[in-house]
Formats: sequence, C-alpha cells, structure tokens
Amino acid sequence: MSIIEEAVRKTAERHQRSAPPPEQGAARPRLRRVPPPATETANVRRFQPITLERAVLDDNNIISGMTDPAALRAYKILRTRLLRRLEANQWRSFAVTGATPGEGKTLTSINLAMALAHDSNTWVFLVDLDLQRPKVASYLGLNNSLGERGLTDFLLGDATFEQIVYSPTGMDRLAVVPNFQTVANASDLLTSPRMDELVQGLEAEMPRRIVIFDMPPVLASDDVLAFAPQVDGMLLVVGEGFTSRDALKSAKALLQEMNLLGVVLNRSESQDQGAYYSYAR
Repeated sequence: MSIIEEAVRKTAERHQRSAPPPEQGAARPRLRRVPPPATETANVRRFQPITLERAVLDDNNIISGMTDPAALRAYKILRTRLLRRLEANQWRSFAVTGATPGEGKTLTSINLAMALAHDSNTWVFLVDLDLQRPKVASYLGLNNSLGERGLTDFLLGDATFEQIVYSPTGMDRLAVVPNFQTVANASDLLTSPRMDELVQGLEAEMPRRIVIFDMPPVLASDDVLAFAPQVDGMLLVVGEGFTSRDALKSAKALLQEMNLLGVVLNRSESQDQGAYYSYAR
C-alpha cells in the first residue's frame, strides 16, 4: 500500500470513528441538497464582470476549456465527494495546499471551483491566498494592466471589498478574488484585522457560498498554519511521481491537527474509470 493510499485510509477511519453509531434498525440518513431560497438568489450581488478567453483556458488546462472526458469526469467525482463531506459536517470553507511547489494545487483549486459552480445549487468564492507566488490570475488570463485591484491591495488598505471581487462572464455562481502582487510578510497579513474583515465579508454574502482558498505549499512557509483557524478544512494535493515520501510525511504531520478533507492525487496517468484522480501540467 502506498503512503498516499495509507493517508486516505487513515483519514476515512478517523471520520468513521468520529461518527455516532446509527440506532438499531434505523435507516441510514441520506444527504439531500437544498437549493438557496429564491429570495437570496434573486438579489444576489453581481461583482465586477470579467471575460475569460477560451484559448487561455485551453492552454492552461482549465475545466471550462477542457475536452478530455477522463479529466472532466475526475473533477466531477472530486466535486461530488467533496460536497458530501462538506454537507455532512456543515462546513463552508477550505484551503487547498500541497506539500511542495509544483504539485498542481492552484490548477486543482481553479478547476474544483468551476466544477462546484456548475452545480445548480452551489455558489463559490475562489480566493488566491498564495501571497508569495500568486498564480490564479495568470491561469485565468487576468492582469492588472488597467489598474485592476487584487487581494494584496485590500490587505494593505488600498482597495475595498467590492474592488477585488470579479464575476467571470457566463459563470453566475462563481466569483474570484485574484492577487497581482507578492508580499514578504505574508503570514502577518494573513492574521491581520483586514484578513478577518475579508473572511467575514465573504461569509456574509447571500446566497452563502463555499469559499476555496488557494494557499502556498504547507512546507514552503508558515502561511497555512497561520491561516488554518479561519477555514473549516484542508484539501491536500500531491503529485504522482513528484511528491516524495518524506515531503508527504512532513505535510501530514503539520496537517494532523486540522480537518483533512482528503488527498487529491494529481499528475496521474491512470486511466481507471473508477479512479479518483486529476491532472496538471
């Protein structure tokens, strides 16, 4: 059994042990998706519109431009499993991280956000919280050539909430908070009052959204540890043939006190239709 399979098995066992045993003879409860009230969706706030170019999405393997049926199926499976876990625990936010750079955690964050937003009952915020190597904007073909503002501008007090949130055209249930600047004191900003204000603003939007934070690799800095109290759970991305056993062990040790939603095996060449995988360039 590989170390990745062992991590998934232990996470499942902990989840099963923490669940209360069903009453004798009682039917197992089934999860039921409940759409937001019509009053919420009718008055949903529209953020700054942005148009994403199909050619850029194609080049970057973004799901909206993806034609590979196996990859599309993989993200849908990931979406369904994640939604079940979130709903079972009444969680609304999670961070996506990796062990080391280059494992594909940003691409996973973007594609997962889009896959979730394709669900008719799910509204999503995608926030680029990698303040040292922000990549969400470049993957989506966004830049600040016209003076657009991003997350760092807000954290430094140079922009308002409304100035940093964007709605891609044709994706009504998805809103993106990109970042165009790098900062040296990232962990200090992540625990600042402005960060608290941002999180509260995201949580206050109606209809309530699932908030996905794309974060740096957990072994690259203390950013994930500093921000962890602000989210309900963590999703760990590892690269097949890329993430070393030692790096995965170290990442597991740092994440053991957090709610681990699961482990995404990225860069997989497996073609097993029942497998749970995604891929990145």
